[in-house]
Formats: sequence, structure tokens, C-alpha cells
Amino acid sequence: MPVSSHRRVHVFDCFSCAIHRMAPICEHCRVQIIGQGVEVEGQWFCGGHCARAEGKVGITDRV
Repeated sequence: MPVSSHRRVHVFDCFSCAIHRMAPICEHCRVQIIGQGVEVEGQWFCGGHCARAEGKVGITDRV
């Protein structure tokens, strides 16, 4: 399965391999962000709680 990112094409045998290779990493807790997350000033966080822990303001989690 080909996946393109940043003008490069990566080929994976399955979707789960693509996720593990391509998913962003939370800047605070280092977990892979799969399916949701928040980008603040070019940094990725798994949620508002981690963004706030890194001093980012105005970020809220939705229920």
C-alpha cells in the first residue's frame, strides 16, 4: 500500500505498519497519535492535557 507524505512515497505491506511508521509522536508523553490529536505551533500533542502540560494555552479537549 503506497502512502505519500512530504512529497515522498512510502510502501507498506499493511495499514497497521503504515500507522506505526507514519503517526506523529506526542511532544509531551511520547505516545503515537492515532486518529486524533492537536497541533499547536507546529508541535503535535495527543490531547489538550499534554499541550497544557507543555505550556500551551487556549487548548481544550472535547468530549
